[in-house]
Amino acid sequence: MKVYTRTGDDGTTGLFGGGRVSKSHLRVQAYGTVDELNSVLGVARACHKDDEMERILDQLQHDLFVVGADMATPLRPGGDKPHVQRVQPEAAEALEGIIDRCDDDLEELRNFILPGGTMQAAQLHLARTVCRRAERLAVALSQSEPINEEAVVYLNRLSDLLFVLGRWANARAGEPEVIWNPRG
Repeated sequence: MKVYTRTGDDGTTGLFGGGRVSKSHLRVQAYGTVDELNSVLGVARACHKDDEMERILDQLQHDLFVVGADMATPLRPGGDKPHVQRVQPEAAEALEGIIDRCDDDLEELRNFILPGGTMQAAQLHLARTVCRRAERLAVALSQSEPINEEAVVYLNRLSDLLFVLGRWANARAGEPEVIWNPRG
């Protein structure tokens, strides 16, 4: 199979469940941003090899393929054809478990912190902001057409996890957090 099909040369793209939409369509922006987030997590994985972090990020990257496919496939009355894996409530619950486990290793947060620290932590903070953008786009899409609301819940919880993982990466590396200091 060739990578190029030329079918998108007219500015449209095919949806997984069928049909074509403009590449500027809100649905394409939403799942495209999920894809961007997955790439940022790939960079975070490459920054530092740590077995536990590697396992967590690997799972998140696999989950994001489900989120992306879910977002790329319009809901159909009577079921999905072709069958697409949809984000389930258990996915967000699993993220909560990871948040709780990692948060146990961290000092209580009493101030705003600046994104940064180690390269991996900085990438995880960047991933958090991309995740928030994906969430905003998913919410906007849900206001114009039906989507699986569990995808929005997952993205919301994932952004929380990515914040905690950024802090956790710094803590595990012995890198102090930089407290926000308003100068005014």
